Amino acid sequence: MTTNDFALFLSLLHIAMASAVTVHALLTRLAPQSTIGWIGLAWLSPYIGPVLYFLFGVNRVRRKAIKLTGPDGDVDAPHSPFALSPEAIERRGEVHLEPLAKFGLRLTGRPLLDGNSFTPLIDGDNAYPAMIAAIEEASISVAIGSFIFHDDEGGGPIIDALIEAQKRGVAVRVLVDGIGSGYLRSPVCARLMANGVRAERFMHEVAPWKMSFVNLRSHKKVLVVDGRHGFTGGMNIAAVNLFRKIEIPPSKAVQDVHFRVEGPVVAHLMETFAEDWAFTTSEVLEGAPWFPEIGAAGDVPARGIASGPDEDNEKLMWTMAAAIGRADRSVRILTPYFVPDDRITSQLTLAAVRGVDVELVIPERSNHLYMDWAMNALFAPLLRAGCVIRRAPGPFDHSKLMTVDGAWVLLGSGNWDARSLRLNFEFNVEAYSAAFVATCDAIIDAKVQGSRIVTLDDLRRRSLVARLRDSATRLASPYL
Repeated sequence: MTTNDFALFLSLLHIAMASAVTVHALLTRLAPQSTIGWIGLAWLSPYIGPVLYFLFGVNRVRRKAIKLTGPDGDVDAPHSPFALSPEAIERRGEVHLEPLAKFGLRLTGRPLLDGNSFTPLIDGDNAYPAMIAAIEEASISVAIGSFIFHDDEGGGPIIDALIEAQKRGVAVRVLVDGIGSGYLRSPVCARLMANGVRAERFMHEVAPWKMSFVNLRSHKKVLVVDGRHGFTGGMNIAAVNLFRKIEIPPSKAVQDVHFRVEGPVVAHLMETFAEDWAFTTSEVLEGAPWFPEIGAAGDVPARGIASGPDEDNEKLMWTMAAAIGRADRSVRILTPYFVPDDRITSQLTLAAVRGVDVELVIPERSNHLYMDWAMNALFAPLLRAGCVIRRAPGPFDHSKLMTVDGAWVLLGSGNWDARSLRLNFEFNVEAYSAAFVATCDAIIDAKVQGSRIVTLDDLRRRSLVARLRDSATRLASPYL
């Protein structure tokens, strides 16, 4: 082959690869910006662009899920006698939230379930002992999933409790993320499996040619004991969450909020774990050990919302947007990161313009400096519309809460960024209860003590270099 022939071959290969990316992106991707970006990268970066698209731009997760479960193969919780119609919210006195309840039913296919209670667990000092106590009392089954699960002073005692539960005959299943809990080696899985506990890593591949799932992580945090007692929220399992109890460098310490959940909605927690477990292992968890009949434990109507790249739509994002759209009086958001797409920022801007009190609480400094830069570039339009943005003092706060009109709350694993809203597998719970929302608002109030209000002057005083840096980082927000 001559030099000219080889050059022609490389040119034709580039055209073929870029054309394949163009066809696939046009047929499968919905967002115009990302579609244009990937097509441009494929044509302007010969060979490298198409390879990057193959690794990070193709959603194989949904295809794998469909192949595994089939159109009717989802793991579904049994029908509950505590299922509520959306109209029940109107009868409880929140007329304007009834459409939101109806929207949630259509979006998720899950009914609101009455009869629940939620107990906040602030930081690992409160959450981990409660979780360990529940595992120690387990008699039938334990299912636990987490993005980060370390075998250290935070996770070690939980691992010990899981091993002891397995020894006394409890069916234990542990699912951790294939990157968040250790990519090359997962100490938590190694110790559990060495002691006979079934532990798996979610979408974990070592071979480079199988790394197409590297950008799609399970960010869920769920524990269900005996199918009846649940824990969920935003808290990972690691020593950094015990900064009040053990010596942790201030730059590593993490604040967070988790919740003990009792009542029929625990079945939704179990359902999302069972689906992820079946996705990972092909083992279907079903029957009374995992889905028993659950009686009322309180008076809070609630619904679980699972979202991820295997779903037909962006359920978490649309839930947030719908709640903002129904707000009459207030929207309060507590989140470690705030880099959503324009659909969310536009909804918040419109809410503020029509007179809703919109309050955003973020850390003074996050654990990822580039996230702070990207957030800075998003604030000006919100501030001009009348939103209040507060930066709360450290340690870094990983908590996630959203309340609307003192009557509705969203809690769970999802952050307000593109990764949680588009790429990650997340689990959240929406609840309709003035009393419970008051509890959550009190948590937010405590977080803002000593906070600093961000102003337009603060943003303008940044140097030109800083503003350029922040704006450039924002361009990468869909992948941060």
